[in-house]
Amino acid sequence: MKCSARIEAGVCGFQTTVTADSPDEQMVTLAIRTDCEKIAALAEALSDKQIDAYDEIARGSEGVILSAAREKLLGCCAACAVPVGIFKSVQVAGGVALPKDIEIRMAPG
Repeated sequence: MKCSARIEAGVCGFQTTVTADSPDEQMVTLAIRTDCEKIAALAEALSDKQIDAYDEIARGSEGVILSAAREKLLGCCAACAVPVGIFKSVQVAGGVALPKDIEIRMAPG
C-alpha cells in the first residue's frame, strides 16, 4: 500500500510531504520532501532504510523513526509534529492502521 501525507509543522511555516510505500504491507520505504533543514537531516537518516511496520509499532519510541528524530531534532524542534506524521504514514502503508487525518489545534489560555 502507498500512503502520502502533507504535514504543516506549525508556526515555523515549514511543510513536509511524506510518501510511504510498502508493496508487501510490512516493509516500508520513505520518500520525504521538506523545506526544513532539520527535517531534511531526519529524511536523510531514514532514506536508505526499509522500515518494518510491525516492528516499528512494537518498538514504539525506540523504533527507527522516533530514535532518528531524537538524534536529529534537538532543542525546540524536539516536539516537532513531523516525526509523528512519518510514523503514522508507515503504519498506514504497512497495513496496520487506517488512513485518518491527525489534528492538533493550539489556542491561547
